[in-house]
Amino acid sequence: MIEVATLILIRKARVTDLKSILVIYNQGIEDRIATLEIQPKDLAYMESWFETRQGRYFVLVAEVKGIVVGWASVNPYNSRTAYRGVGDLSVYIDREHRGRGIGQKLLQELEQTAQENEFHKLVLFTFPFNGLGQGLYRKAGFREVGVFHNQGVLEGKFVDVVAMEKLLNTDS
Repeated sequence: MIEVATLILIRKARVTDLKSILVIYNQGIEDRIATLEIQPKDLAYMESWFETRQGRYFVLVAEVKGIVVGWASVNPYNSRTAYRGVGDLSVYIDREHRGRGIGQKLLQELEQTAQENEFHKLVLFTFPFNGLGQGLYRKAGFREVGVFHNQGVLEGKFVDVVAMEKLLNTDS
C-alpha cells in the first residue's frame, strides 16, 4: 500500500483559530512537556495573547484537512532596544499529530517570516526531557547554549530548562 503524504498548510493565524490554538496549548500544559505553565488557559487569555502578536510578532498555524493541528509564534524576548532582533519561539503540536513533521514545517515558515520581520536570531527554552521538541529544534539548526538548573517547579519538583538559539542570517 502506498501512503499519500498529508498536505500540511502553514498560514498566519486568525482570530477564528484561537479556540483550536487554546486546545493545543492546554494539551501542552497538561502533558507537562512544553511549558512551566501549570494552569489551563481560557479564551479570554488567548485573545489578549493574540492581540500582542500582530505585525512584527506573529502566530502561524498548521492545518491538515482544514483542521488546526499545531501552531508556532514569535514572541517578545526582551523589551530593551538592543534585543529588537531577537525573538522568543513557541511551538505546540496537537498530541495526536506529534512526530509527523508538522513542527518542522511550522519552524521553516516561522524562520522565513521572522527574517521578513527583521529578526536575526530566535531563542527558545525547552525541558531536557522533551526529546521530540529538542530533536525538532536540533534538526532545524538550533544549538544548545546552556541549562538553567532548577529554573521552575512542576509537580512539586524543580526542573531544568535548556536554552537554545539559531542565527537566522549568517551571511553578515
